[in-house]
Amino acid sequence: MLDAPLDLTVRPISGPEELGLFCRLSYVLDHELTDDLATGRRRPEWMWVALRGDRVVARIAWWSKDGKEPLLLDFFDLDDTLPEPERGEAGLRLLETATAAVVPAGAPRPEYGRFVPPDWREDPAARDVVEARVRVMERTGARMLVERLRLEWRAGTPVPASGRLRFRPVVGREDLLALMTPVMEGTLDAHGQQDLATGLSAREAAEKHYDEELAHYSTPQEWWRIAELPDGEPVGFVIPARNSYNPIIAYIGVLPARRGHGFIDELLAEGTRVLAGQDGVERIRAATDLGNVPMAKSFARLGYVNFERAFDMMWDG
Repeated sequence: MLDAPLDLTVRPISGPEELGLFCRLSYVLDHELTDDLATGRRRPEWMWVALRGDRVVARIAWWSKDGKEPLLLDFFDLDDTLPEPERGEAGLRLLETATAAVVPAGAPRPEYGRFVPPDWREDPAARDVVEARVRVMERTGARMLVERLRLEWRAGTPVPASGRLRFRPVVGREDLLALMTPVMEGTLDAHGQQDLATGLSAREAAEKHYDEELAHYSTPQEWWRIAELPDGEPVGFVIPARNSYNPIIAYIGVLPARRGHGFIDELLAEGTRVLAGQDGVERIRAATDLGNVPMAKSFARLGYVNFERAFDMMWDG
């Protein structure tokens, strides 16, 4: 602990005109901030800085789909030239002060997510940056939920044709939920496992995933595909979509009885083909949990490159 409290000013930015101030510290998503503010995915009162004089020593910001409520804490940066414990104390003061103002009383804290270099554990400088932020989060009761691989398909990478499966569009919510429900059983996805651990049934967890994420994509549901064997028996599904930033493979699943037969490659190839066929697509983004080894291997076989990692932390209760 410090011998005396840090002399800090902790406040939200006044508006887009203070983006320059906010960006005195840097992060890989800085280039998205102007558009996020213009479209309402961020609000100035959700973007805070900790100042020592006119020096920004920490910053924090939340993101949302529509600006109604903060859904994800995705900016948390510290001045890494500061020694410890000053660096951690400045971050902790900012985190607690801003959270109290931004997150409604009694509401759960949004998850904290951060993108990190793929080799961050092997790079001492990158590791110091990551671990400094994790330590501050842990001091407030957060725990690590999952580390994920961030993946990218690039235009020109060949996409193999499907040999064993036929694909049809999804026909409504129930058509997909009937397959998402059994896929939830035995899932390797940490967020799905967390939902089940809280007491949700597989059906309830599938409905939550559909209603909170899949239903919000503005791209056509005609892109979504269900895979079947030639006799009409379902094998799985793939959800190609576009979020606010990139074409993405939003979700992919193989029914438990069909796992272990290589169908995941054909599902991923079909989703990639749907997106690659759209005008002007130069890249397709995807992510999978570090522990989901079969999915990671499938992405590698299809030519997806692991360009980054990400981690998510959460607060219980």
